[in-house]
Amino acid sequence: MDLVSLYYFRELAKDLNMTKTATRLYISQQTLSNHIHRLEQYYDTPLFYRKPNLSLTCAGEFVLAFAQVVEKEEVNLRDILSDIEHQERGALRVGASMARGVQFLPRILPKFYRRYPQVELRFVDSLSQRLEAMLSNGELDFAVVLSDTYRPDLVSHDLCKDPIYLCVPEDLFRKHYSPQEVKEIKARSAQGANIRDFTRLPFALMTNRLGNRMQEYFLREQVSLTAPFTGPSTSQILPLCATGVVACYCSHLSLVASGDMLSGRVNVFPLLDQGQPIVQRLSLLRHRQRYLTHFSKFFMELLLQSAAQLEQEQVIYII
Repeated sequence: MDLVSLYYFRELAKDLNMTKTATRLYISQQTLSNHIHRLEQYYDTPLFYRKPNLSLTCAGEFVLAFAQVVEKEEVNLRDILSDIEHQERGALRVGASMARGVQFLPRILPKFYRRYPQVELRFVDSLSQRLEAMLSNGELDFAVVLSDTYRPDLVSHDLCKDPIYLCVPEDLFRKHYSPQEVKEIKARSAQGANIRDFTRLPFALMTNRLGNRMQEYFLREQVSLTAPFTGPSTSQILPLCATGVVACYCSHLSLVASGDMLSGRVNVFPLLDQGQPIVQRLSLLRHRQRYLTHFSKFFMELLLQSAAQLEQEQVIYII
């Protein structure tokens, strides 16, 4: 057995498709097959069922768990040796949604690269549930997530509270409500809006974890919204709102990242649920057994500082 064969085995276990894995790794199928055969000879047992479809045997499941442990420990060892030699080089694997990446990385990376110019940052765009699984498997060093579950193998650091706001284009507002109604709703909503006041408007809705939470809120309020557009993130939805096509909801951090996109055209109200602000909690996750290099600690420090600054920025405005 060698680490290269173990690596190829681990990658094939992700896809369970020889052609797909070989193409992704830029190797021939024969090379990949030879590495798997070498492992099966070493352990003297089949690791995959070949028919009807490729799947792990019971032995293969145990070897995969071992391979994941080996990967984590090998990465830890490289980082420890790098710190000992003061090389200040390596790779940092960070996962977040694309929206979170846009919110945080431009604020962090200039300072980070000034101190560690030889460290490569590898960004993975995915949703929170997938990122948590990648951390557990040793595929990531950090993940920025909306986490509401406890996992004993992961360490969670609170980043910030991220309130949710209702964004209502002024022209769209006046199209569906009389001037007097607009005035009254704005007055009621200045310190906190209730979705029931805005049910005549067309909305863009999200299909991510925040979207699921908002659907629960709409059900509690017994509200059914007209939704001509749905999408996975604010990167599609906020531009539509800015053009006056739809109303939407989004987080504080998304509004800060959007800059002046909505300014002067869109009313932004804090959104309430049973009289309390709707807030999501953002966390930084890392694996409990993952060694923290000097540059990993510095990245984490910058991220926590950036989150604290973003949390304090003001975005609320009413036209």
